[in-house]
Amino acid sequence: MSGAAANELGGVARKTRAAWLSVVANAALIVFKLVVGLLSGSIGIVSEAVHSGTDLAAAAIALVSVREAARPADLRHRYGHEKVENLSALIEGGIIFAAAVVIIVEAVVHLVSGEQLDHLWLGIGVMLVSAAVNGASAAVIFGTARRTVSPALEADAVHHLTDVYTSLGVAGGLVLVELTGLTFFDPLLAIVVALLIVWTAWGIVSPSTRVLLDEALPDDELDLVRETVAEHRGELIIGYHKLRARHAGARHLIDLHVTVPGNMTVMRAHEIAEHIESDIAERLPNTEVLVHIEPGTHEREDES
Repeated sequence: MSGAAANELGGVARKTRAAWLSVVANAALIVFKLVVGLLSGSIGIVSEAVHSGTDLAAAAIALVSVREAARPADLRHRYGHEKVENLSALIEGGIIFAAAVVIIVEAVVHLVSGEQLDHLWLGIGVMLVSAAVNGASAAVIFGTARRTVSPALEADAVHHLTDVYTSLGVAGGLVLVELTGLTFFDPLLAIVVALLIVWTAWGIVSPSTRVLLDEALPDDELDLVRETVAEHRGELIIGYHKLRARHAGARHLIDLHVTVPGNMTVMRAHEIAEHIESDIAERLPNTEVLVHIEPGTHEREDES
């Protein structure tokens, strides 16, 4: 097995372990929060249980997506399956948004009814434990997402990080109820939690939508590609144009046309194309490059 293949398999294994960690952590927190939420009557804690439920669904989607995205290209998917991760992140964002709507509705009902709360310190303890568990999970999953450039795991890690903030927010609301006796703090904090969840959902959906719509690479990455190609101008090529670049999951897909002297042999032109492809891939890891050779008479001044 080649070194590249071994690294790819290792990356898939790391992604899978991180996704399983998310599934187990969320499953445990759902049971924990739901039991204490029902005992205390706190809509804030119940909303957190619902949030963890959506996170469990999202974690399961992420687990499936990282496996599917690792499948090699086939006859029906010539560019591979990496965009499954971006689709996964888009679905996760939709699930989170739906959960936020449910939480807001329930919080408004409790705000109007003014239900009494019990076992507040137990609820506060649950929220602090939840914040600690989610903080540890987020750190592990974020680390794996960045090392493997995984949109699905990054979205999942954002869920856990959001849970840290929301758990602390609900805990703060319960402390206020305990100190003041005013129960409306609990549903009010639940609404704040829901609004934060909506913001998180948008942060997940937006970049994934851009990838699915084949938005160009960021300017700094495009500049790196342009600089790499320009270094070969004069000695090997006349110029270049029709540079296109996009993401597919963790991969960069780049193609461009380079112009060479009309009397250059096909073999030499092919060697130059491979050399440029190799240089770009070396400077921008996880990249697939396609260079099309054209005669110098096709050169464009604007390099468009």
